[in-house]
Amino acid sequence: MYKYEIIIHWSEEDQRYIAEVPELPGCMADGETYEEAVRNAQIVISEWIETAKSLGRNIPEPRGKLMYA
Repeated sequence: MYKYEIIIHWSEEDQRYIAEVPELPGCMADGETYEEAVRNAQIVISEWIETAKSLGRNIPEPRGKLMYA
């Protein structure tokens, strides 16, 4: 399990929970439940990191709680 901060909010438009990972640009997931959004976010984080490695890009270290959150 990764230690990146995940911000979760309800989207009225999508009728789903949206999970954003601010430390990994473009890394987002969703789910019908809060728990599903968290599980899906962990999968997407893993895929984001695998893709970054294959492209030779830097992978940010988890910073923990963000200052603006």
